[in-house]
Amino acid sequence: MDEKERKQAIYPVSTESLQQNGKTVYYIRSVTSTIFGVSAGILGLESYYGFLFYFAGTAFVSLLLFLLLARGQPTEYFTSANDIWIGNALTGLSSFVLTWTLFYGLVDA
Repeated sequence: MDEKERKQAIYPVSTESLQQNGKTVYYIRSVTSTIFGVSAGILGLESYYGFLFYFAGTAFVSLLLFLLLARGQPTEYFTSANDIWIGNALTGLSSFVLTWTLFYGLVDA
């Protein structure tokens, strides 16, 4: 029995906990993508700069999720490390664009 199997036998993984952790990451990404959209609109970012702002913000949020939420050990709280780094990263893109254009139009008007 290797170390990983022994650890899973001592600390079994709960599917409910995995689902709750996934919902938490989804909620955080949804809220932050809206905040990034408001920020990009107020800053008056256009074209590629707005999308770069979103992807840089998403990368920063992923780093914070990795360090704070998963405490540097994402496989203990998620099925894989990809759930933190790229999971749900594009789901917030539509709300980002919506709030970005809304606030850009409000500030520009």
